[in-house]
Amino acid sequence: MGFKSFALGVLIRVILIALTAIFGAYLYIQNASVLQGVLFLWILILLSFNLITYTTITNRKISRFLESIRYSDFSSSFTKDSNLGSSFKEMNLSFNEVIEAFKKTRAQKEEQMLFLQIMIQHINTGIISFDSQGKIGVINGAAKQLLQIHQFKDIHDLGKLSKNLLQEVLNLKPSGSFSIKINSDLHLNVQSASFKMEGQSWTLLSFQNIKSELQKNELDAWQNLTKVLRHEIMNSMTPIASLASSLGIILEEDVKENEQGELALEKESFLDLSEGLETIFKRSNGLVDFVNAYRDYTNIPQPELKVFPIKPLFENIRVLLKEDLSKSDIQLICDISPPDMDVIVDQDLIQMILINLIKNAKEAMEKANNRTIMLRAGMDSHSRPFIKVIDHGEGIVPEALEKIFVPFYTTKKSGSGIGLAISRQIMNLHKGNLEVSSIPGEQTVFTLVFK
Repeated sequence: MGFKSFALGVLIRVILIALTAIFGAYLYIQNASVLQGVLFLWILILLSFNLITYTTITNRKISRFLESIRYSDFSSSFTKDSNLGSSFKEMNLSFNEVIEAFKKTRAQKEEQMLFLQIMIQHINTGIISFDSQGKIGVINGAAKQLLQIHQFKDIHDLGKLSKNLLQEVLNLKPSGSFSIKINSDLHLNVQSASFKMEGQSWTLLSFQNIKSELQKNELDAWQNLTKVLRHEIMNSMTPIASLASSLGIILEEDVKENEQGELALEKESFLDLSEGLETIFKRSNGLVDFVNAYRDYTNIPQPELKVFPIKPLFENIRVLLKEDLSKSDIQLICDISPPDMDVIVDQDLIQMILINLIKNAKEAMEKANNRTIMLRAGMDSHSRPFIKVIDHGEGIVPEALEKIFVPFYTTKKSGSGIGLAISRQIMNLHKGNLEVSSIPGEQTVFTLVFK
C-alpha cells in the first residue's frame, strides 16, 4: 500500500508535467507569445524539481542516517511519513530503532571503558601503554608511584629512571618479560603485550616491584642451602668424630710399652686402627668433594654471548660422545629446523649443559628398548629458540621433577646432584630457562629455552 501511494504521487507529478508541457506548447503555437513560453518553462522546471525532490526523499533519509552513524551523532530522529504510505513509516521506525541501538551500544562501551579505567587505576600493578611512536596512552597511579617520573609523556622518559631499563623495554618482544634491578629499593619485573587499536600498533607494559619476593626467595634459598650443608657436613663429621674417639681409646688402652721402652700394639688393634684411619680419609675426601661441588655451583662464569649456529654445535657434541654412546648401543639423532638456525649463547657453557644432559639420558636408558637420544632445535610459538634433549629411559617421577634442580639432590646411586643445578644456573645467566617434562618409562624431555 505504501509503495502504491508513493507511485501514485510520482504518476500525478509526471502527468502534471506532461499536461503543462502540451498546454504550454499549444498556447505558444497559437499565440506565438514568448512570455507565455517562458512562463510555462518555469512551471515545467518547478514541477520537475518537485518530482526530483519527491523521488529522492528516501535517498536523503538514508544519507542522513548513514552520516549519523559515521559521525556518531545519535541525536537525529526520523518522523513518520503518513502521506507517503506505511512502508516509509516502517522505514523511519527502523532508522529510529537502529539509531537507538547504536546509542545504547555506545553508552555501554563508555560504561565499560569507564569501568576499565577505574579498574586499571586501582590495581597494584603498574600499567603503561604506548604507540609505535612512543607516545604514552594509558598510565595508572601504580606506575606513576613506582617509577616516580615527572612529566611522563613518552616511553623514552624511562631513561630518566634508568637507561638500561629503557633499552630493555625497547628491545622487549611481544609477550616477553625481564627483570632488572634499578636501585636497592626497586627491582622491577616487566612484562609486555602488543595489540592494535584503530589501525595503530600499541604495546602494553606491566611493572611490579619484586624486591620483597626476591628477599623471601633468597631467604628460603639460604635456609634450604643451610639444611643441605648441615646434612652433608653432619653425615661426614659425625662418623669422623666417632671414629676419632674410638681410635683414641684404642691407642690409650691397647698400646703398651715393653721393657726396652718401645710402644707395642696388638695386630687386631692395629688392623682396627688402620681401618678407622682409612674410613676417616674417605669421609674427609667426600667432604672435600662436596665443598668443591658447592664452589663450582657458586662460581659459574658470566657467559660471553655470541651469535653461533646450532649445526656445528650439534656436530661437535656428536663427535665428542660418539664412542661413549656406541659402547652403550645408543644412537644420537640431531634435528634442526630451520637448518641454518642461530642462537646468541656462550658456546662452551651450552655445550657443557648438553653433554651433561646426554650423559644423564644415557644412564637412564640402561634398560630401554628404544635406544635413541634426540637433540632437537627450533623456534617456539613466541619465536624463542629452544634446544630439546629427548630420551626414552626410565623417566622421572612427578614428585621429583622440580627437586632435581635443587643443588645436591640426586636420584642416582652415584653423583653429586650438582649437574642439573649448574645447568639451570647457566641458563638463568643466559636469561633463559631449563625445563623438564617426563612420562616415566616412556619419554623425558629437557628443554633449553633462550631469550
